[in-house]
Amino acid sequence: MIKHDMLRHFVAVAETGSLAAAGARLGRSPSAVSMMVKQLQDSLGAPLFTGDRKSHLSPLGRFVLDQAKSEISHLEATNRAITKFAETGGGLIRVAAVPSVAGAVLPAALKAFCVGFPDVQIDLRDMDSNAVVRGVQDGMYDLGIATAPASAPNVQRDVLCEDPFGVICAADHPLAKLDTPLDWQHLEGHALIMNPLAVTLAAPALQDRLKHATVTAHNTLSLLALVQAGIGMTVLPRMVTQMAWAPIKFVSVNDKKAFRQIDLLQPPNAQSSAAIGALVACLKNAIG
Repeated sequence: MIKHDMLRHFVAVAETGSLAAAGARLGRSPSAVSMMVKQLQDSLGAPLFTGDRKSHLSPLGRFVLDQAKSEISHLEATNRAITKFAETGGGLIRVAAVPSVAGAVLPAALKAFCVGFPDVQIDLRDMDSNAVVRGVQDGMYDLGIATAPASAPNVQRDVLCEDPFGVICAADHPLAKLDTPLDWQHLEGHALIMNPLAVTLAAPALQDRLKHATVTAHNTLSLLALVQAGIGMTVLPRMVTQMAWAPIKFVSVNDKKAFRQIDLLQPPNAQSSAAIGALVACLKNAIG
């Protein structure tokens, strides 16, 4: 069986060209180094060097050197990751979030988080709520930020915030001039863009108007581009407006049930690390 110590001693000999130099690098005697290299050679059943000198590798020796260096590098990276996890509670946090949170909240939260945890890596994906929930349930993500059904199984849940729905329109749209919340009936006579979030609202007047929508957009950035271009208005949560790159208007509605709950989700039985706890705190501070 090839052991890590055999490979480590062999690499030292191959790179330095002598047992004495390898021993000095490793803090071992030349005889101890020689014994480890012999054990590796005996395990392979073929010579690693040509002749008695240690400065010329055999074809097998060159192959073993490449593989051994790769293995040692991998082990060192593993050791660093384990040490980092022990020190910070986690060296990598996998985050999945709905696009509006990823664009409007996470930048400020991550900026604050990285001050206290500069060595923790963040892997961020944005996707719709259903995909976020499934990913957290399957253990693909350490933290999910989405609207999860109340009946969603196999997730730990903490409420981040409530995000009200309203009408989003271009800055020069007639409804943009309203200073008071509107009723869904006010949408009559205006071009409306359908989107998957709008259809989740139970308001009959809104659903009736959505049936007459001639444009449907599923991507948040596409929706904003269409609204900003004056193609029509749409119904989205307020947080989405923070992603706009041109002036738009969010008009509140007279509907107390028109909101979504944003949840912080973790896999079932997950042990929250210090780093994840700090990230959650930064998210809540960013929400205000």
